[in-house]
Amino acid sequence: MITELGSAFVLGLAGAGHCVGMCGGIAAALQLGGNSGKGITLAYHGGRIASYTALGAALGFAASSIDIAAWTISLRYLAGALLIAMGLYIADWWRGLQWLERGGAIVWRPVQRWSSVLLPPRHWYQAAGLGLCWGLMPCGLIYSSLAWAATAQDARLSALMMLFFGLGTLPAMLATSFGAGAVQGLLRRRGLKLLLGVLLMASGFWTIYMAVAHANHTNHGGSGHQQQQQVDDARHNHH
Repeated sequence: MITELGSAFVLGLAGAGHCVGMCGGIAAALQLGGNSGKGITLAYHGGRIASYTALGAALGFAASSIDIAAWTISLRYLAGALLIAMGLYIADWWRGLQWLERGGAIVWRPVQRWSSVLLPPRHWYQAAGLGLCWGLMPCGLIYSSLAWAATAQDARLSALMMLFFGLGTLPAMLATSFGAGAVQGLLRRRGLKLLLGVLLMASGFWTIYMAVAHANHTNHGGSGHQQQQQVDDARHNHH
C-alpha cells in the first residue's frame, strides 16, 4: 500500500505544470476576494480532492466485482503501463494521454454548463460544489490516474490513492491561488519533472515485473495441481 500511495502523491506533485495550466486560472480567480477568498479557495480544493477520492472509490469497487485471476493480472499489467505512460507524459517525452482529454470532453460539457451557475463562488459551499465538478474535467492526468487507481481492485485503496494524488497537486495549486511564485517555479523546473517522470516509469516497470512474476507463479502452481490430479486419477483407475 505504501508504494501505491507514494506513487500517487509523486504523480500529483509531478503534474504541477499540467495542473496549473488546466486549473490555475480558476484557482487564482478564487483568491481575488482577499482574505475572504482564502476560505473559498480552500473549499474549492477540498471539493476537488473529494471528487478524486469518490471517483477512485467507485472505480475500485467496480473493478473488484470481477474475481478472476486473469482479470487481476491484466489489471496489474495495465497499472504498470499507465505509470510508464504518465511518467513519459510528465517528462514531456510522449503526449499520448491527450486522447483521454478529447474523449473526456464529451462528459465534461454538460457538467461545465451546470457548474457555470456556481461562478463566481461567493460562499464556501459554492466553491466546494465547483471543486466537486472540476474533478470530471477532461484532464489526461486525472483520467489515467483514476484508471490506475482502479487497478487496485479495492474501493478503500483506490480512494486513498486518489486522495494522495489530490494532496500531491496541492502545492502547485495553492501556490497559484496565493501567489507563491517561488513554489510554482520550483515545481515547474525541468530537472524536477524529469526526475519525477523517471521515478514513475521505474515504478511502472517494477509493477509489470511483479505482474509477470505473479503470472508465472500462478501458471506453475496450476500446472502442479493438474499433474497431481493426473496422478490421483491414474491411481484411482489402477485400483
